[in-house]
Amino acid sequence: MGTAPDIAVRARGLRVVRGERTVLDDFDLEVRQGTLTGLLGPSGSGKSTLMRAIVGVQKVAGGTIEVLGQPAGSKPLRHRVGYVTQSPSVYGDLTVRQNLWYFAKVLGAPSTDVDRAIEQVDLTSHAHQLVGRLSGGQHSRVSLATALLGEPEVLVLDEPTVGLDPVLRVELWGLFHRLAESGVTLLVSSHVMDEAERCERLVLLREGAVLADDTLPDLLARTGTADAEQAFLKLIERADSEVKES
Repeated sequence: MGTAPDIAVRARGLRVVRGERTVLDDFDLEVRQGTLTGLLGPSGSGKSTLMRAIVGVQKVAGGTIEVLGQPAGSKPLRHRVGYVTQSPSVYGDLTVRQNLWYFAKVLGAPSTDVDRAIEQVDLTSHAHQLVGRLSGGQHSRVSLATALLGEPEVLVLDEPTVGLDPVLRVELWGLFHRLAESGVTLLVSSHVMDEAERCERLVLLREGAVLADDTLPDLLARTGTADAEQAFLKLIERADSEVKES
């Protein structure tokens, strides 16, 4: 049974085991097309594992996960899903432009995409510099630019703003919102709770479980708190209390 037309990502009963640890167990998630969803939670909560499962590079022990109506990782999705890992995945001995040209050829993306992607991440003035000589934040932006090639329908971004200065973070979030408004579905992970304010919808994770799946205003109203961090702590407190009572 395929994913409904307006659902970009659907996980049902997803189970992922890494080593002797069950990272995700009986995990359910639905993400509507054209939305900007934040995956928030501390390190070890399962954010990266979930993202790897969505793009099809994570071995799944049980359940199902579909992207755009296809099994995650299937061949028809290769040009429809963009993925940025926490560690930059570009070549340090090539310039920014050379990296983009190379990945455009691999993806079969038009040559016009190269300049567009470089401009979108604000690296035009560094286009001819070797990536290995760029700062950490600039390095990360080159990886993001490669994910924008071919104009993917789904973008999976794992901690894309880590190490960036506040001004650039604001600019990138502006880009993410513009992409969502154009119909692109974005899943953006972060362990920085103040970035929750920039997301249309929040999925709060803790130890592989969903603590909340809501908009920020509804989440704050439900927990009676003033910000995402306080809401997260309140939800943890409630969850721990329920465990003790049981």
